[in-house]
Amino acid sequence: MERQQGEVNADRLERLDPLCDSERKMIKDTWAKVYQNCDDVGVAILIKLFVNFPSSKQYFSQFQQVEDREELERSAQLKKHSRRVMNAINTLVENLHDGDKMVSVLKLLGKAHALRHKVEPVYFKILCGVILKVLVEDFPDYITPEVAGAWTKLLDVVYWHVKGVYEEVGWASSSAV
Repeated sequence: MERQQGEVNADRLERLDPLCDSERKMIKDTWAKVYQNCDDVGVAILIKLFVNFPSSKQYFSQFQQVEDREELERSAQLKKHSRRVMNAINTLVENLHDGDKMVSVLKLLGKAHALRHKVEPVYFKILCGVILKVLVEDFPDYITPEVAGAWTKLLDVVYWHVKGVYEEVGWASSSAV
């Protein structure tokens, strides 16, 4: 039986542990503090991704040969991409109450990365872990274990939907997660 696109997304959403009101509030409250440092946090996320997972640089031709952390930190392209990452997270946080909008944003993100950039979906799982690690390390006063749990649930939603988009577009991957 053929499914409509919306049905796939609804099914996927139902299988996740949904965020409760208090978790959405914790995420929004902490994000307000994090997003004040948007550029620095975004750069920290990408630097940690590239340092801890150097294979992720393969998708960024301008960074592939850059080994020096300080050179990466100075890169205008890295700053530009980190801003895009932070703005995407910001859009998700702003729309925590609107599942359809979140799915729409994640669908666009997933399609672009699968079809245009050819990024293995496992890197979204890795990036979600890096985001959480940066939040916990750089904002210990705000990211309590309870708040980290809420962020983990949100990042699980991100990965779940992006991976679903990859499946919808027929991604054939050697990296099963």
